[in-house]
Amino acid sequence: MKTESFNVPILLKISPTVQQIIFVLLLILCLFPIISPPIALLLGLIAANLSGHPFLHLNHKATTILLQVSVVGLGFGMNINSAAAAGREGFLFTVGSIAATIVLGTLLGKWFRIEKKTAHLISCGTAICGGSAIAAIAPVIKSDDKQTSVALGVIFILNSIALFSFPVIGHWLQMSQNDFGLWCAIAIHDTSSVVGAANKYGAEALQAATTVKLARALWIIPVTLITAFGFKNKTRKVKIPYFIGLFILAMVCNTYFSPVANAAPHLVSAAKTGLVVTLFLIGAGLNRSVLKSVGLMPLLQGVLLWISIAVGTLLAILYF
Repeated sequence: MKTESFNVPILLKISPTVQQIIFVLLLILCLFPIISPPIALLLGLIAANLSGHPFLHLNHKATTILLQVSVVGLGFGMNINSAAAAGREGFLFTVGSIAATIVLGTLLGKWFRIEKKTAHLISCGTAICGGSAIAAIAPVIKSDDKQTSVALGVIFILNSIALFSFPVIGHWLQMSQNDFGLWCAIAIHDTSSVVGAANKYGAEALQAATTVKLARALWIIPVTLITAFGFKNKTRKVKIPYFIGLFILAMVCNTYFSPVANAAPHLVSAAKTGLVVTLFLIGAGLNRSVLKSVGLMPLLQGVLLWISIAVGTLLAILYF
């Protein structure tokens, strides 16, 4: 969906040139280490609703590409053997949580009388990997712009909350780095917010979260095929997240090739900066029009799903 910036309500009435200058300056500020991922997201939200996003029509494509490049860059800071161990640990949690979330989301959608396609998009976005899952499944079920926008709005709102709240809860519960990373990977929707929250918690949490989350993202493929069958779409086109293969290749290079390992700290630093900029752009896409379009019932479905998966996963990690 393409949205022009002049159709979006903003609080400050300023010229397009001044709007662009403010936005670019904030974007440049996010390149400096003083800006953490949550602060970048907050700056984006402020910019979106105060002065506006002058390049809104480019935002989705820019965030998608930048996020994928940043995730691949993070792979250069990880060991393939440790990552494989983390992935195995999260496998059962992944399978169980995906199935439970989609089933519960379907039931909530019927209970709240939410349009079927919107409810399914919210369920799949919560179950797998947020906006990426919605983008893959939307064309399969032939959802319209309104249905897709509502689902994305719900996911992005909850992602923003998770990015701030999860590290606080993790420290309060004195969770280990590995446990927190596993919790993030399963209970937070989008990869960007998963990596942002885990990065704030620690390096080990970042490795566990990124590995498990990307393994989880591969479930887009079977879930999309099942969705195509359920919605009787004979084309069954599936968007395969190929960048995950590059992430694995980066880990292999870092593990077995010393020249790459020597350069890894610089590549990882650049990737983390890219993630901060990504979160700024995501925040900048959450203007008042997006927030108002969500509606109460879809938001309630998303919140209840999120709380269920977050609490259920947390209890399983801490006590089983």
